[in-house]
Amino acid sequence: MRHVWGIVPAAGAGSRIQPLAFSKELLPVGSRRDHDVDRPRAVSEYLVERMLHAGASRICFVISPGKSDIVEYYGGTYTLSSEDAGHTRAAELCYVVQPSPVGLCDAMFRALPLIGARDHVLVGLPDTVWFPVDGFARMPDDRLSFLLFPVDHPERFDAVLTDEGDAVREIRVKREDAGTPWIWGAFGMPGHVLHDLHALFLERERSDEYVGTLVNAYLARGGLARAVRHGETYVDVGTLHGYREGIRLLGELADRTSTGGRR
Repeated sequence: MRHVWGIVPAAGAGSRIQPLAFSKELLPVGSRRDHDVDRPRAVSEYLVERMLHAGASRICFVISPGKSDIVEYYGGTYTLSSEDAGHTRAAELCYVVQPSPVGLCDAMFRALPLIGARDHVLVGLPDTVWFPVDGFARMPDDRLSFLLFPVDHPERFDAVLTDEGDAVREIRVKREDAGTPWIWGAFGMPGHVLHDLHALFLERERSDEYVGTLVNAYLARGGLARAVRHGETYVDVGTLHGYREGIRLLGELADRTSTGGRR
């Protein structure tokens, strides 16, 4: 049976926004309705919900040894109610441990034993808020693909250079010469591509901390990746400035919704 998996890399120390009394992935940003009651929403819920919107039925959190509060917060299932459609979506949750925070590649591959070659995989960052909500669903599921967002300071992120047909040519990781305002904010791939990337990661002696450098090596070997320019707004909430920006963005969205606007 084919499953859609979400991988949530949540093992980072969150040094950019410390000190906190809890894991940065549980930072309250905005709110959600729960049985007709508004309650604070953890920032990582935005990513989880976008994964559910794309059909994920299994989600793996990759956590560090000290982040038991994430397990306590989420438990074994996550249910998303749809007020418009009148139905719910649910995913089973599991947790694996990354012993030390040695990068996104290592974190992502901690979930590899759970994922079959025929499965589909969605990956995002749990300290970000982005729109549209159905961004994952807009990416093809037959190849490695990146959901791109336009930002004002691409040098702070991983900029994605493409050809005229939106095939990925290069990912520039936090470089001043970003060359484009488009960065990746999430990505997806078939399970067999995740296994191929892992084999390359091992061949390169686990030297890749960032996904961008590993993908560049994958492309150099003849691998293919697609860029999807459907991202609208992207906020990294992992800094104090980003946290304030996230609150502002969600406030504007709430105002727009209350006056009949849509996002």
